[in-house]
Amino acid sequence: MKKTLLILAFALSISTLKAQLLGKNQENSIADSLRGTLTPLRTCYDINYYHLDVKIDIDQKSVSGSNEFAFTATQDFTKLQFDLFSNLKVEKVVYKDVELPFTREYNAVFVTFPKAIKKGSKDKFTVFYSGNPVIAKRPPWDGGFIFKKDAAGNPFVSVACQGFGASCWWPNKDHQSDEVDSMKISISVPKDLQEISNGRLLNTIDKADGYKQYNWLVANPINNYDVTFYIGKYAHWQDSYNGEAGKLSLDFWALQTDSAKARPHWDADVKPMIKCFEYWFGPYPWYKDGYKLVQAPHLGMEHQSAVAYGNQFKKGYLGRDLSGTGHGLNWDFITIHESGHEWFGNSITAKDIADMWIHEGFTNYSEVLFVECSESKAAANEYVVGLQKTIANDIPIIGPYNVNKEGSGDMYPKGANLIHTIRQLINNDEKFREILRGLGKTFYHKTVTTAEVENFISKQSGLKLNKVFDQYLRYAKIPVLEYKINNGELTYRWITDVKDFDMPVRVTLKSGSYTLIKPTNDWKTIKLDTSVTTENFKHDPLFYIKTKKS
Repeated sequence: MKKTLLILAFALSISTLKAQLLGKNQENSIADSLRGTLTPLRTCYDINYYHLDVKIDIDQKSVSGSNEFAFTATQDFTKLQFDLFSNLKVEKVVYKDVELPFTREYNAVFVTFPKAIKKGSKDKFTVFYSGNPVIAKRPPWDGGFIFKKDAAGNPFVSVACQGFGASCWWPNKDHQSDEVDSMKISISVPKDLQEISNGRLLNTIDKADGYKQYNWLVANPINNYDVTFYIGKYAHWQDSYNGEAGKLSLDFWALQTDSAKARPHWDADVKPMIKCFEYWFGPYPWYKDGYKLVQAPHLGMEHQSAVAYGNQFKKGYLGRDLSGTGHGLNWDFITIHESGHEWFGNSITAKDIADMWIHEGFTNYSEVLFVECSESKAAANEYVVGLQKTIANDIPIIGPYNVNKEGSGDMYPKGANLIHTIRQLINNDEKFREILRGLGKTFYHKTVTTAEVENFISKQSGLKLNKVFDQYLRYAKIPVLEYKINNGELTYRWITDVKDFDMPVRVTLKSGSYTLIKPTNDWKTIKLDTSVTTENFKHDPLFYIKTKKS
């Protein structure tokens, strides 16, 4: 029982590291479909540019301002949908200096234009709004605004909204499939505080009401939940890294009360991390916007070009090694994991939140690769195998489509172990690296589906991996190798949900070494070395499977 509870505790830690899982047993509602489904009212326009211009009142815990939507019509239309949580008031929607009529249903807002917007035309409208956003109770695992104080009693404010929805605090087309091409973020805060957002700072403007406006430009595509702000009294320092695509600016923002310990702590990991990830994944995807690491009033989040950090300047995950191997205590989990998302999650973004394993599985695997870069391949193998004990195999890691729901929190360690299993099947690390870099190049700044990722890996590897992906992604259980040993022979088969499953696997046909065999769902028999018995027969743990003695 204690062992079971320990495993469950580790699984809970993994499943709540970052993504705001929405609950496995929730029934899908009309509101879920309005958020998750791409109806013609959402596909009729392609977002090109946002200008979010808001004032954040810390005392009132409120937000007010506007967001400009600049778009290209993909078809003729007179009506469209944008999204804003119903607890926030839409003051007006302005188009060509005229207020447009609109209606609301749950968190969806429907706007009607005076005449048809023609396919291919570029146009824009502005939404003015105000209200008190939801306050997160346990950020970042539930979404909303975060109001805290630093050690000196100064305000320390931010937001986390992955899964919960960016429309919890600003109006937008809240679907991952349509990333805005570029964006200006203007945040006004009390003038004695600083504000940091995504992209590069254009300027600051002093306001007459005792506020200061910070204007940031995001020059690259960005998904909605990555758009963020940090408010507090910060210390700021700069550095640079000579990377694959040139000189990359590095900006660090730590609270003034923590800056003395922040600098040496972050310096230890950031440049080695970027070097490692560029080697495996290709160039850092946001050279135009730079890399920022910003202290946040929550554990962490992959806010593009402004990564949120709240790991208390400890090694591991709040001082723990989730793999149980010791390797995870040699680096800061949040710095590495959240920065890994700059490649998988931010540059390569799942179109539907159901496919979030693309973000989390590959980013969990970035931890494995960092261990390999900083220690050894053997250490990386130990780390990824150590994560296996945190996997619950409760429900599929792909969630239901079109209802804004994720799958199992297993998407982190199970996704990483699926990738590592495929690495064993490829059995060529240079080819495996080319595939990872190929993903980064082919889907650079794009939104993708699981099918596209599967097909790319299968084609580039030259392997038939469709049944492998099916079993690990679309079913809760992992493959079980059933076997029996009699008279010097091994009889074996796969037990799987997927029919005609035929993934090769390495096992001990000879004591002390592994040999590749090719099981199917039908029984097969092969000769064994006399040194192998039922008691010492095993599979290579780098293949994430189970064995069952018949």
